[in-house]
Amino acid sequence: MLTERQLLILEVIIDDFIQSAKPVGSRALAKKDSISFSAATIRNEMADLEEMGLLEKTHTSSGRTPSELGYRYYVDHVIAPSAQAGDVHVIRDLLQGSFLEMEQIVQMSAELLSELTNYTSIILGPEIFEAKLKQLQFVTLSPKTAVAILITNTGHVEHRSFTIPEEMKASDLEKMVNIINDRLYGVPIYRLPELLQTEVQDLMKQYIDEYEKSYQYLKAAFIGDQPAKLYIGGKSNMLMQPEFNDVGKLRAFYRMMDNEGQIADLLKSKKNGIKVTIGHENKLEAIKDLSLITASYNLGGEQMGTIALLGPTRMEYRKVITLLHALSNEMTEALCLWYKSNG
Repeated sequence: MLTERQLLILEVIIDDFIQSAKPVGSRALAKKDSISFSAATIRNEMADLEEMGLLEKTHTSSGRTPSELGYRYYVDHVIAPSAQAGDVHVIRDLLQGSFLEMEQIVQMSAELLSELTNYTSIILGPEIFEAKLKQLQFVTLSPKTAVAILITNTGHVEHRSFTIPEEMKASDLEKMVNIINDRLYGVPIYRLPELLQTEVQDLMKQYIDEYEKSYQYLKAAFIGDQPAKLYIGGKSNMLMQPEFNDVGKLRAFYRMMDNEGQIADLLKSKKNGIKVTIGHENKLEAIKDLSLITASYNLGGEQMGTIALLGPTRMEYRKVITLLHALSNEMTEALCLWYKSNG
Protein backbone atom coordinates (compact mmCIF):
# COMPACT_ATOMS: atom_id res chain seq x y z
CA MET A 1 0.00 0.00 0.00
CA LEU A 2 1.41 3.37 -0.98
CA THR A 3 1.71 6.30 1.39
CA GLU A 4 -0.16 9.49 0.54
CA ARG A 5 3.12 11.10 -0.52
CA GLN A 6 4.05 8.20 -2.80
CA LEU A 7 0.55 8.19 -4.25
CA LEU A 8 0.75 11.90 -5.06
CA ILE A 9 4.19 11.61 -6.61
CA LEU A 10 3.12 8.64 -8.74
CA GLU A 11 0.01 10.47 -9.91
CA VAL A 12 1.89 13.63 -10.85
CA ILE A 13 4.61 11.69 -12.68
CA ILE A 14 2.07 9.75 -14.73
CA ASP A 15 -0.03 12.83 -15.50
CA ASP A 16 3.09 14.68 -16.61
CA PHE A 17 4.37 11.79 -18.73
CA ILE A 18 0.98 11.36 -20.40
CA GLN A 19 1.20 14.95 -21.63
CA SER A 20 4.90 15.17 -22.50
CA ALA A 21 6.04 11.60 -23.30
CA LYS A 22 9.32 12.60 -21.61
CA PRO A 23 10.91 11.15 -18.44
CA VAL A 24 10.08 13.10 -15.29
CA GLY A 25 12.86 14.15 -12.91
CA SER A 26 12.80 15.07 -9.23
CA ARG A 27 13.81 18.70 -9.83
CA ALA A 28 10.92 19.20 -12.27
CA LEU A 29 8.51 17.65 -9.76
CA ALA A 30 9.76 19.87 -6.94
CA LYS A 31 8.81 22.97 -8.95
CA LYS A 32 5.18 21.92 -9.34
CA ASP A 33 2.57 23.72 -7.25
CA SER A 34 0.95 20.44 -6.20
CA ILE A 35 4.24 19.15 -4.73
CA SER A 36 5.59 20.60 -1.47
CA PHE A 37 8.49 18.19 -0.90
CA SER A 38 12.18 18.76 -1.50
CA ALA A 39 13.94 17.32 -4.53
CA ALA A 40 15.89 14.97 -2.23
CA THR A 41 12.69 13.63 -0.63
CA ILE A 42 11.14 13.17 -4.07
CA ARG A 43 14.23 11.26 -5.29
CA ASN A 44 13.96 8.87 -2.35
CA GLU A 45 10.27 8.26 -2.97
CA MET A 46 10.86 7.78 -6.69
CA ALA A 47 13.53 5.21 -5.88
CA ASP A 48 11.05 3.35 -3.65
CA LEU A 49 8.37 3.49 -6.37
CA GLU A 50 10.91 2.12 -8.84
CA GLU A 51 11.76 -0.70 -6.46
CA MET A 52 8.04 -1.53 -6.24
CA GLY A 53 7.95 -1.81 -10.04
CA LEU A 54 5.67 1.20 -10.51
CA LEU A 55 8.30 3.42 -12.15
CA GLU A 56 11.16 2.75 -14.54
CA LYS A 57 14.43 4.61 -15.01
CA THR A 58 15.52 5.34 -18.55
CA HIS A 59 19.10 4.93 -19.72
CA THR A 60 19.32 8.40 -21.24
CA SER A 61 17.92 10.47 -18.37
CA SER A 62 17.82 10.68 -14.61
CA GLY A 63 14.05 10.95 -14.86
CA ARG A 64 11.50 8.18 -14.42
CA THR A 65 8.69 6.88 -16.61
CA PRO A 66 5.65 4.86 -15.52
CA SER A 67 5.81 1.09 -15.89
CA GLU A 68 2.83 -0.98 -17.03
CA LEU A 69 2.34 -1.94 -13.39
CA GLY A 70 2.38 1.76 -12.52
CA TYR A 71 -0.33 2.50 -15.06
CA ARG A 72 -2.38 -0.39 -13.71
CA TYR A 73 -2.13 0.98 -10.16
CA TYR A 74 -2.99 4.45 -11.47
CA VAL A 75 -6.13 3.18 -13.26
CA ASP A 76 -7.29 0.94 -10.41
CA HIS A 77 -6.53 3.14 -7.39
CA VAL A 78 -5.78 6.73 -8.34
CA ILE A 79 -7.89 8.28 -11.06
CA ALA A 80 -11.50 9.27 -11.03
CA PRO A 81 -13.31 9.68 -14.38
CA SER A 82 -13.00 13.23 -15.67
CA ALA A 83 -13.55 14.88 -19.04
CA GLN A 84 -14.48 18.30 -20.24
CA ALA A 85 -18.23 18.79 -19.95
CA GLY A 86 -18.19 20.11 -23.50
CA ASP A 87 -16.97 16.75 -24.84
CA VAL A 88 -19.84 14.91 -23.16
CA HIS A 89 -22.33 17.45 -24.51
CA VAL A 90 -20.93 16.98 -28.03
CA ILE A 91 -21.62 13.26 -27.77
CA ARG A 92 -25.14 13.85 -26.46
CA ASP A 93 -25.98 16.45 -29.11
CA LEU A 94 -24.74 14.28 -31.97
CA LEU A 95 -26.65 11.18 -30.93
CA GLN A 96 -29.93 13.00 -30.38
CA GLY A 97 -30.31 13.55 -34.13
CA SER A 98 -32.47 11.52 -36.51
CA PHE A 99 -30.96 8.42 -38.11
CA LEU A 100 -32.17 6.17 -40.90
CA GLU A 101 -30.26 3.16 -39.60
CA MET A 102 -28.41 2.09 -36.50
CA GLU A 103 -25.28 1.93 -38.61
CA GLN A 104 -25.30 5.71 -38.85
CA ILE A 105 -25.31 5.99 -35.06
CA VAL A 106 -22.40 3.59 -34.75
CA GLN A 107 -20.30 5.08 -37.57
CA MET A 108 -20.72 8.65 -36.36
CA SER A 109 -19.88 7.58 -32.81
CA ALA A 110 -16.60 6.00 -33.95
CA GLU A 111 -15.59 9.12 -35.86
CA LEU A 112 -16.52 11.44 -32.99
CA LEU A 113 -14.64 9.40 -30.40
CA SER A 114 -11.42 9.46 -32.43
CA GLU A 115 -11.75 13.23 -32.93
CA LEU A 116 -12.23 13.89 -29.21
CA THR A 117 -9.27 11.76 -28.12
CA ASN A 118 -6.80 11.64 -31.06
CA TYR A 119 -6.64 7.87 -30.57
CA THR A 120 -7.96 5.06 -32.77
CA SER A 121 -11.57 4.15 -32.07
CA ILE A 122 -13.14 0.80 -32.98
CA ILE A 123 -16.80 -0.06 -32.54
CA LEU A 124 -18.05 -3.59 -32.98
CA GLY A 125 -21.41 -3.24 -34.68
CA PRO A 126 -24.69 -4.71 -33.45
CA GLU A 127 -24.99 -7.45 -36.09
CA ILE A 128 -22.06 -9.42 -34.67
CA PHE A 129 -24.04 -10.06 -31.46
CA GLU A 130 -27.04 -12.13 -32.48
CA ALA A 131 -28.73 -9.68 -34.85
CA LYS A 132 -32.17 -11.17 -35.48
CA LEU A 133 -34.13 -11.63 -38.67
CA LYS A 134 -36.79 -9.00 -39.20
CA GLN A 135 -37.59 -9.68 -42.84
CA LEU A 136 -36.30 -11.38 -45.96
CA GLN A 137 -37.49 -10.00 -49.28
CA PHE A 138 -37.16 -11.58 -52.68
CA VAL A 139 -37.67 -9.27 -55.64
CA THR A 140 -37.73 -10.72 -59.16
CA LEU A 141 -36.28 -8.31 -61.69
CA SER A 142 -36.67 -10.58 -64.71
CA PRO A 143 -37.40 -14.28 -65.29
CA LYS A 144 -33.80 -15.11 -64.38
CA THR A 145 -32.57 -12.25 -62.19
CA ALA A 146 -33.58 -11.28 -58.66
CA VAL A 147 -32.55 -9.32 -55.59
CA ALA A 148 -32.58 -10.75 -52.05
CA ILE A 149 -32.87 -8.22 -49.22
CA LEU A 150 -32.24 -9.06 -45.55
CA ILE A 151 -33.33 -6.69 -42.77
CA THR A 152 -32.33 -7.26 -39.15
CA ASN A 153 -33.79 -5.99 -35.90
CA THR A 154 -30.73 -3.75 -35.56
CA GLY A 155 -31.64 -1.84 -38.70
CA HIS A 156 -28.90 -3.40 -40.83
CA VAL A 157 -29.97 -3.91 -44.45
CA GLU A 158 -28.05 -6.14 -46.83
CA HIS A 159 -28.98 -6.94 -50.41
CA ARG A 160 -27.56 -9.20 -53.12
CA SER A 161 -28.39 -9.36 -56.80
CA PHE A 162 -28.06 -12.75 -58.47
CA THR A 163 -28.93 -14.80 -61.52
CA ILE A 164 -31.40 -17.64 -61.07
CA PRO A 165 -30.05 -20.87 -62.63
CA GLU A 166 -32.01 -22.43 -65.50
CA GLU A 167 -32.91 -25.53 -63.47
CA MET A 168 -34.36 -23.49 -60.60
CA LYS A 169 -37.80 -21.93 -60.36
CA ALA A 170 -38.09 -18.37 -59.14
CA SER A 171 -41.36 -19.39 -57.53
CA ASP A 172 -39.50 -21.91 -55.31
CA LEU A 173 -37.20 -19.19 -54.02
CA GLU A 174 -40.19 -16.95 -53.33
CA LYS A 175 -41.92 -19.75 -51.38
CA MET A 176 -38.76 -20.33 -49.35
CA VAL A 177 -38.51 -16.65 -48.45
CA ASN A 178 -42.18 -16.60 -47.39
CA ILE A 179 -41.68 -19.64 -45.15
CA ILE A 180 -38.58 -18.08 -43.59
CA ASN A 181 -40.45 -14.86 -42.81
CA ASP A 182 -43.37 -16.78 -41.33
CA ARG A 183 -41.49 -19.34 -39.25
CA LEU A 184 -38.08 -17.79 -38.52
CA TYR A 185 -38.92 -14.19 -37.70
CA GLY A 186 -36.86 -12.97 -34.76
CA VAL A 187 -34.24 -15.75 -34.79
CA PRO A 188 -30.52 -14.82 -34.70
CA ILE A 189 -29.10 -14.45 -38.20
CA TYR A 190 -26.24 -16.82 -37.50
CA ARG A 191 -28.76 -19.60 -36.78
CA LEU A 192 -30.64 -19.32 -40.10
CA PRO A 193 -28.63 -22.01 -41.94
CA GLU A 194 -29.09 -24.42 -39.01
CA LEU A 195 -32.83 -23.79 -38.62
CA LEU A 196 -33.48 -23.99 -42.34
CA GLN A 197 -32.33 -27.60 -42.20
CA THR A 198 -34.11 -28.50 -38.97
CA GLU A 199 -37.13 -26.42 -37.97
CA VAL A 200 -38.60 -25.77 -41.41
CA GLN A 201 -37.05 -28.45 -43.60
CA ASP A 202 -40.12 -30.68 -43.73
CA LEU A 203 -42.39 -27.75 -44.51
CA MET A 204 -40.14 -26.59 -47.31
CA LYS A 205 -39.89 -30.05 -48.81
CA GLN A 206 -43.68 -30.18 -48.85
CA TYR A 207 -44.10 -26.95 -50.82
CA ILE A 208 -40.85 -26.57 -52.75
CA ASP A 209 -40.06 -28.94 -55.63
CA GLU A 210 -36.27 -28.51 -55.57
CA TYR A 211 -35.74 -27.77 -51.90
CA GLU A 212 -32.08 -28.78 -51.64
CA LYS A 213 -31.04 -26.82 -54.72
CA SER A 214 -33.04 -23.77 -53.71
CA TYR A 215 -31.68 -23.85 -50.16
CA GLN A 216 -28.06 -24.27 -51.19
CA TYR A 217 -28.33 -21.51 -53.75
CA LEU A 218 -30.02 -19.05 -51.42
CA LYS A 219 -27.48 -19.82 -48.70
CA ALA A 220 -24.52 -19.38 -51.04
CA ALA A 221 -25.96 -16.19 -52.52
CA PHE A 222 -27.06 -14.60 -49.31
CA ILE A 223 -27.36 -16.29 -45.92
CA GLY A 224 -23.72 -17.24 -45.46
CA ASP A 225 -21.70 -16.54 -42.36
CA GLN A 226 -22.26 -12.99 -41.17
CA PRO A 227 -18.94 -11.11 -41.01
CA ALA A 228 -17.99 -8.92 -38.12
CA LYS A 229 -19.09 -5.35 -38.70
CA LEU A 230 -16.42 -2.96 -37.55
CA TYR A 231 -16.45 0.82 -37.57
CA ILE A 232 -13.01 2.43 -37.24
CA GLY A 233 -12.17 6.06 -36.64
CA GLY A 234 -8.79 7.77 -36.50
CA LYS A 235 -6.70 4.89 -37.80
CA SER A 236 -3.97 7.36 -38.79
CA ASN A 237 -3.93 8.95 -35.32
CA MET A 238 -1.25 6.46 -34.28
CA LEU A 239 1.15 8.23 -36.65
CA MET A 240 1.05 11.26 -34.33
CA GLN A 241 2.18 9.28 -31.28
CA PRO A 242 5.93 9.37 -30.58
CA GLU A 243 5.79 5.68 -29.58
CA PHE A 244 5.19 4.86 -33.23
CA ASN A 245 8.45 6.28 -34.51
CA ASP A 246 9.34 2.58 -34.52
CA VAL A 247 8.40 1.50 -38.06
CA GLY A 248 8.13 -2.15 -37.02
CA LYS A 249 5.48 -1.35 -34.41
CA LEU A 250 3.57 0.75 -36.93
CA ARG A 251 3.57 -2.03 -39.51
CA ALA A 252 2.38 -4.58 -36.95
CA PHE A 253 -0.43 -2.24 -35.91
CA TYR A 254 -1.66 -1.69 -39.47
CA ARG A 255 -1.47 -5.40 -40.28
CA MET A 256 -3.67 -6.08 -37.26
CA MET A 257 -6.13 -3.35 -38.26
CA ASP A 258 -6.52 -5.01 -41.67
CA ASN A 259 -7.55 -8.28 -40.00
CA GLU A 260 -11.16 -7.54 -39.06
CA GLY A 261 -11.84 -11.04 -37.77
CA GLN A 262 -8.94 -10.75 -35.33
CA ILE A 263 -10.14 -7.36 -34.10
CA ALA A 264 -13.70 -8.64 -33.67
CA ASP A 265 -12.44 -11.56 -31.57
CA LEU A 266 -10.44 -9.09 -29.49
CA LEU A 267 -13.52 -6.98 -28.75
CA LYS A 268 -16.10 -9.72 -28.19
CA SER A 269 -17.16 -9.69 -24.58
CA LYS A 270 -20.32 -10.40 -22.65
CA LYS A 271 -19.16 -8.25 -19.72
CA ASN A 272 -20.77 -4.86 -19.25
CA GLY A 273 -18.91 -1.80 -18.01
CA ILE A 274 -15.45 -0.37 -18.67
CA LYS A 275 -12.49 -2.68 -19.17
CA VAL A 276 -8.88 -1.46 -19.35
CA THR A 277 -6.01 -3.65 -20.61
CA ILE A 278 -2.52 -2.20 -20.56
CA GLY A 279 0.52 -3.19 -22.59
CA HIS A 280 1.37 -6.87 -22.15
CA GLU A 281 -2.02 -7.55 -20.59
CA ASN A 282 -3.25 -7.52 -24.22
CA LYS A 283 -3.25 -10.88 -25.98
CA LEU A 284 -2.25 -9.66 -29.44
CA GLU A 285 1.44 -9.03 -30.06
CA ALA A 286 0.66 -5.98 -32.23
CA ILE A 287 -0.78 -4.09 -29.25
CA LYS A 288 1.63 -5.16 -26.50
CA ASP A 289 2.81 -1.55 -26.33
CA LEU A 290 -0.69 -0.06 -26.34
CA SER A 291 -3.63 0.30 -24.00
CA LEU A 292 -7.08 -0.90 -25.00
CA ILE A 293 -10.14 0.47 -23.20
CA THR A 294 -13.56 -0.97 -23.98
CA ALA A 295 -17.19 -0.40 -23.00
CA SER A 296 -20.39 -2.11 -24.09
CA TYR A 297 -23.67 -0.67 -25.38
CA ASN A 298 -27.07 -2.31 -25.10
CA LEU A 299 -30.52 -2.62 -26.59
CA GLY A 300 -33.46 -3.89 -24.57
CA GLY A 301 -31.14 -5.06 -21.82
CA GLU A 302 -29.05 -7.15 -24.25
CA GLN A 303 -25.47 -6.27 -25.13
CA MET A 304 -25.34 -5.23 -28.77
CA GLY A 305 -21.69 -4.34 -29.29
CA THR A 306 -18.44 -2.95 -27.96
CA ILE A 307 -16.83 0.50 -28.09
CA ALA A 308 -13.03 0.55 -27.91
CA LEU A 309 -10.15 3.00 -27.94
CA LEU A 310 -6.58 2.04 -28.78
CA GLY A 311 -3.76 4.36 -27.78
CA PRO A 312 -0.31 4.43 -26.20
CA THR A 313 0.06 3.17 -22.63
CA ARG A 314 0.40 6.84 -21.62
CA MET A 315 -3.22 7.28 -22.65
CA GLU A 316 -5.33 9.99 -20.99
CA TYR A 317 -7.15 7.42 -18.89
CA ARG A 318 -9.33 9.88 -16.96
CA LYS A 319 -10.68 11.51 -20.09
CA VAL A 320 -11.05 8.29 -22.10
CA ILE A 321 -12.88 6.36 -19.39
CA THR A 322 -15.33 9.24 -18.91
CA LEU A 323 -15.95 9.57 -22.65
CA LEU A 324 -16.47 5.84 -23.11
CA HIS A 325 -18.90 5.75 -20.20
CA ALA A 326 -20.83 8.70 -21.65
CA LEU A 327 -20.82 7.28 -25.19
CA SER A 328 -21.95 3.87 -23.94
CA ASN A 329 -24.95 5.46 -22.20
CA GLU A 330 -25.82 7.76 -25.11
CA MET A 331 -25.52 4.99 -27.73
CA THR A 332 -27.71 2.72 -25.61
CA GLU A 333 -30.32 5.47 -25.34
CA ALA A 334 -30.11 6.36 -29.04
CA LEU A 335 -30.49 2.73 -30.08
CA CYS A 336 -33.51 2.31 -27.81
CA LEU A 337 -35.16 5.41 -29.32
CA TRP A 338 -34.35 4.18 -32.81
CA TYR A 339 -35.80 0.75 -32.08
CA LYS A 340 -39.04 2.21 -30.70
CA SER A 341 -39.61 4.15 -33.91
CA ASN A 342 -38.35 1.47 -36.32
CA GLY A 343 -38.73 -1.86 -34.54
